[in-house]
Amino acid sequence: MLGNDYIPEGRPKQVGLVVLQADETLEVEFRRLMPPELEYLVTRVPSPDTVSRESLRSMETALTEAAARLPRGAVFSAVGYGCTSASAELGAARVHRLIQDGADTPAVTEPLTAIVAACRALGVLRPALVSPYVPEVALRLSDALERHDIHVSNAINFNEEVEVRVVRIPRSRIVEAAIDVARASESDAVILSCTNLRTLDTIVEIERVTGKPVVTSNQALAWHLCQLSSVVHKPAIGGRLFS
Repeated sequence: MLGNDYIPEGRPKQVGLVVLQADETLEVEFRRLMPPELEYLVTRVPSPDTVSRESLRSMETALTEAAARLPRGAVFSAVGYGCTSASAELGAARVHRLIQDGADTPAVTEPLTAIVAACRALGVLRPALVSPYVPEVALRLSDALERHDIHVSNAINFNEEVEVRVVRIPRSRIVEAAIDVARASESDAVILSCTNLRTLDTIVEIERVTGKPVVTSNQALAWHLCQLSSVVHKPAIGGRLFS
């Protein structure tokens, strides 16, 4: 690999992004979230049409090959994997090893690790959770957060099993669920889980109505990639986390 000594002066820093084949949201929201001085290069990994613990685990065999399809001439400060539930199911450490087996990068992140980092930056200890999936999938994320001393106070699940329908959950339904779960618990934040759930345009409104910070999978992943790349960025749509 070329290494940092070969980066031309003035060239933007680079990060890699492994996106699910079924995901229609992550790249769309990243175009609005990521700063121009941080390029992100994308590869896709085969992903299931239906979401269950078993189907999430099936992606394990394809992660390294997908990461290896990132440009070999790029000099990555970090590579991100875009699946919250699979990161909780497989474990962040396992995901990081699989990505680094395929891509030359000093750092790997994914939504679970990014959400934990975001909660620590915001001082969040008892978030409420909104997930599009069935309870057994959402519970894995709650359990994973618990291992980092982040205790989910209350949760709402949309009970969706078909991935293609997740991106089509209406914005109004997401906002309503987030406000309801925040008001029904002693929470200090709201987490909106799933990279395919279109949440970017809900953050500011939910924060305004609830008075609590909002952490979403894509927002946290973008923020953490900026952190790992030592890039300061403050988009207004990014909510309290970016400010």
